[in-house]
Amino acid sequence: IFGGMKWISGWLLLLSISVEVWSVPIDRNAAQQVPKEEVQEENMDTGLYYDRYLREVIEVLETDPHFREKLQTANTEDIKNGRLSKELDLVSHHVRTRLDELKRQEVSRLRMLLKAKLDSTNTQSLQMDHASLLKQFEHLDPHNQNTFEAKDLELLISTATKDLENYDAERHEEFKRYEMLKEHERREYLKSLDQEKREKEEKRMQELKEKHRQHPKVNAPGSVDQLREVWEETDGLDPQEFNPKTFFKLHDTNEDGVLDEQELEALFTKELEKVYDPKNEEDDMMEMEEERLRMREHVMKNVDANKDRLVSLEEFLKSTEKKEFSNPKEWETLENKPVYTEEELQRFEAELRDKEEELKRRAETLLQEQELLRERGKALEAQRREYQNVSATERTAGSGWAASCGIVVTFFGLSQNNLPAEPPQNLPLHT
Repeated sequence: IFGGMKWISGWLLLLSISVEVWSVPIDRNAAQQVPKEEVQEENMDTGLYYDRYLREVIEVLETDPHFREKLQTANTEDIKNGRLSKELDLVSHHVRTRLDELKRQEVSRLRMLLKAKLDSTNTQSLQMDHASLLKQFEHLDPHNQNTFEAKDLELLISTATKDLENYDAERHEEFKRYEMLKEHERREYLKSLDQEKREKEEKRMQELKEKHRQHPKVNAPGSVDQLREVWEETDGLDPQEFNPKTFFKLHDTNEDGVLDEQELEALFTKELEKVYDPKNEEDDMMEMEEERLRMREHVMKNVDANKDRLVSLEEFLKSTEKKEFSNPKEWETLENKPVYTEEELQRFEAELRDKEEELKRRAETLLQEQELLRERGKALEAQRREYQNVSATERTAGSGWAASCGIVVTFFGLSQNNLPAEPPQNLPLHT
């Protein structure tokens, strides 16, 4: 991410973002066929509403040699506590000018978002205080809307760090709601069946559940057994010659000296394939991704000593010396780890019922409005026809009057063609 600068991914935690991305086994042969200069890292969207602004700021800062050097030598704490932000005063004038421009563009974008939000809520504000409204956005200084200062960089770093640290927790919560919705729909489906069909369907579901449980043993992620399995089946090497240092270098695919979160998640594919198969009805791929996330968090908790969301070679080698590496606890997969309680499910179902009632009320309101519009349409149509009838009557009356005038003229032996242009002159007095 950000041109391969992994020092920046550490403090922003961007490599933790892997929404709906499935990691796959590493194909060493395919990797060798692609020239190294042609391999480009994919810039994944962080999911932050200021993602583009964040990326552009980092890209501009990378162009300054002084700041780039400071970033490469700084540690995570230096960046998080704001000491690095003070280095902004030493960057080139061109970089500062570009950062100022980026900030003005971001402020303009946020103003448009605020205006759209106010318009959508029918809020009328002739004297809109933009500075006050911009305070709700924590990633920039709302009091200075024209120049990018050290405080802006500090706010951007702290806000992105905080937001991304909460990302995994949000993913777990979304998965819990997914599981509760699945269980709710299962129960509702069974309720809709008669007793005989319900018993038959319950038996079938239980058989599928048991079938899913009958999978090979899953090695604890990060254990010697799990890594040796990757070494043998993915890397094609002799398991008896397993070497942690060589293993690390093999799976540091971008050769930046650390294993990021996606490189770690790629190591768990073999274990996940033991439990989940997309062809099987009983295997849920959403559960597989939750399992992958749990495995990655487990390894990070036990290996990532400085909590920068990256595993260095030193951290990796130290983890292989721990007792848990050779004798880990048995890994419990999701079917043995319920993600919600019955009480949580009941609250969730009550929430669903409330939303359903609200939707029904809205639907009834819309139907009433639709009926009202239909009645108004009928009234307008009747009014239009009435106007047409009146116009037609007036045209008929006008035609009848013109015809009467023609009869009178003809009766006196006159027509429009033989009427004299002027009255006759010098007629006898008694004519």
